[in-house]
Amino acid sequence: MDKILVFDFGSQTTQLIARRIRDFGVYTDIVTAESECTPGLLEDVKGIILSGSPYSVYEEGAPVPHPSIYKTGLPMLGICYGFQRMTADNSGEVKALDKTEYGRSAINYKEDSPLFAGIPDGFISWMSHGDSIASLGEGFRLIAESEHHIACGYNEKFNAYGIQFHPEVSHCEHGTDILKNFVTGICGADTGWDMDTYLKQEMEAVRKQADGRDVLLLISGGVDSTVVGGLLLKALDPSKVHLMYIDTGMMRKNESAEVEAGLKKLGAENLYLIDASDRFLTALKGVSEPEKKREIIGDLFIKVQEDEINKRLQGDYMLAQGTLYTDLIESGKGVGKKAQVIKSHHNVRSPLVEAKRDAGLIIEPLGKLYKDEVRELGRKVGISEEIIRRHPFPGPGLAVRIIGDITVEKCDVLREADWIFINELKSRGLYDKIWQAFAVLLPIRSVGVAGDLREYGNVLALRAITSSDGMTADVYPFDTKDILEISSLITNSVRGIGRVVYDISSKPPATIEWE
Repeated sequence: MDKILVFDFGSQTTQLIARRIRDFGVYTDIVTAESECTPGLLEDVKGIILSGSPYSVYEEGAPVPHPSIYKTGLPMLGICYGFQRMTADNSGEVKALDKTEYGRSAINYKEDSPLFAGIPDGFISWMSHGDSIASLGEGFRLIAESEHHIACGYNEKFNAYGIQFHPEVSHCEHGTDILKNFVTGICGADTGWDMDTYLKQEMEAVRKQADGRDVLLLISGGVDSTVVGGLLLKALDPSKVHLMYIDTGMMRKNESAEVEAGLKKLGAENLYLIDASDRFLTALKGVSEPEKKREIIGDLFIKVQEDEINKRLQGDYMLAQGTLYTDLIESGKGVGKKAQVIKSHHNVRSPLVEAKRDAGLIIEPLGKLYKDEVRELGRKVGISEEIIRRHPFPGPGLAVRIIGDITVEKCDVLREADWIFINELKSRGLYDKIWQAFAVLLPIRSVGVAGDLREYGNVLALRAITSSDGMTADVYPFDTKDILEISSLITNSVRGIGRVVYDISSKPPATIEWE
């Protein structure tokens, strides 16, 4: 099967590059930046992509590709840092900008190129870099410019293209077409990889990893963990699959009852419903720092799981999780050695989880997928459409939607407000138009009037975004009437909330969740 090899220099969008290419039906592998291009690594490879990076090419510790990468004879595409790396490695000049070039920029052609076949001159690209190419490397010629800088170069000797913008992000016009021109046009890669293939491969991998052992899945009832549950029950003997739902006290309204009903429909033989709310709320008492919250929750998840499973299972067992690649890369667990931490996910960077991962005792069949791919996979394993369409919900639950310390009272207030928000979206026909929506309780009080009395109430932020993969996101453009009516309903219905604000930040620069 033809494939494209992506060399990861630590970019937060490396997997997004692979994601876009898989959409064309071309299998994609991601390898570390320093990987040597051996015959085994290059088997069935039709082209190479060098990713972006948070580093400068002249920065100490910046990732450097193995010299063999320039001797493969395969078509190559350098994106942002990848282009700068090719430039610096071939006697060109890269300079730091006085001001980071970030956002939209028009691209103008200097000569025709198959990379831009069918794409109009002057299209709007998406920039995100602090360095610029001052002069092209030896053997490169100028293909296109942005409004201020070199935007694309080509080296015939290496059959290498370099672009200074990011075609993989949804904000880049014709970005998908550019990648497709490279993959199926310039590289000539055949299309033949799909989610059926992925499911078959992962089922085989799960069987091999489990090797006849019991497998425990900490299931939240959300899309990710439910899809993993369905996959495990499809791949393994159901008597070997154990589903454990832990109520942390920070779940959404009616969550536990809905989860129980949904899990029973999966046909699980071993289903454990654990109420550990007192343990979690006690452990989090007085803790405000986001990373500390996530660490406490992650560790306690494992401890509760171990306490409970010891009552039910004997001997060695595997731990399964619904970890997505977005969780891994935001937690600094990208494929390469240079990945940066955006925020720690409790199921990734918890010391106990890491210990189990290092011991080879964790199964994460969604670790190469994005949310939209997970939904597609869920349909393949028979998960109901009601669960498939459910908005993402973080593993730490309301703990990361209450800014500051956690109390029972705050959880109750946020639970009620969030329930009203989501139900209003559903009743107004907006829920399925939105990728993710939720409420955030802020650590401030604002003056207001209740009846004839002056009162200081909590401030609630509403968040609603649109996205295709969770790596980038835009604000959902509510009609003013809808957002005003929802705000009024919340302040009139939930005692303690005196003011509602709407978060209008895109991703980037913000993340989807607040913590």
